[in-house]
Amino acid sequence: MPQLNIVLGGNDIHTNWFLHSQVTETGLLGSKPASVPIEENHHLALSLEPIFSEPTRYRRLVGKLIYLTLTRPELNYSVHILAQFMQNPSQAHWDAVMRVLRYLKGNPGQGIYLRANASMTLEAYCDADWASCPISRRSLTAYFVFLGGSPISWKTKKQDTVSRSSAEAEYRAMASATSEIIWLKGLLRSLGIDHPSVVPLHCDSQAALHIANNPVFHERTKHIEIDCHFVRDEIVRGTIAPSYVNTAFQLADILTKALGRSQFHCLLDKLGISRLHAPT
Repeated sequence: MPQLNIVLGGNDIHTNWFLHSQVTETGLLGSKPASVPIEENHHLALSLEPIFSEPTRYRRLVGKLIYLTLTRPELNYSVHILAQFMQNPSQAHWDAVMRVLRYLKGNPGQGIYLRANASMTLEAYCDADWASCPISRRSLTAYFVFLGGSPISWKTKKQDTVSRSSAEAEYRAMASATSEIIWLKGLLRSLGIDHPSVVPLHCDSQAALHIANNPVFHERTKHIEIDCHFVRDEIVRGTIAPSYVNTAFQLADILTKALGRSQFHCLLDKLGISRLHAPT
């Protein structure tokens, strides 16, 4: 039986129907496509613009965008931000949703490239944006997990507690990624695929890596001691092998902040997110 390469999401009939219907409904058929889904250095959390006149319409559209994040990881950060204003969206938030649609209009057939000849090995990237929420000052956790070089699991989530340092925020992101790796290894095992090798976990924080590899607990790590024990136990068991990656090559960056056009598209290429056809 011949092996086939697959683009996840690129040919999905429901995705294409959603794009066509929403672009038509919002009157964006003749609009100029956007190069990135959200504006760099945005201040949506601090918007003082009037409340949007049709909040139900905003909620319905953002809910549909959440569905798209299942196959379009580059939308995760944008949708994460927009979903926080479901109760009282302002005009600025509606404009941001329109920008996401204009981005989708310019990239309708984009999807994740799954190689037929890929190896069944896991690799992960984790990142955090320290104190990124200007209201609560909670940090943002994100990770990517790859199977055979293709992303299969990703997440963007605001941390439950306030981190008192960037190292703490990054370490909590590392703990979240480790939990996902353990679950995925168990899932592969249940499918009859054994994954005995250690999983590389790339992080761009030297401080977090030092905490992970230092067996001595001290005053600065007591408040994250549970995460410290958890991650170190998995290092000793051979589940993960944390390593440093330069921020410029941190693939999870696309899940934690609004990037400029060049960096955004550079990371898309590295993630293996492909465009099946040119925009109409």
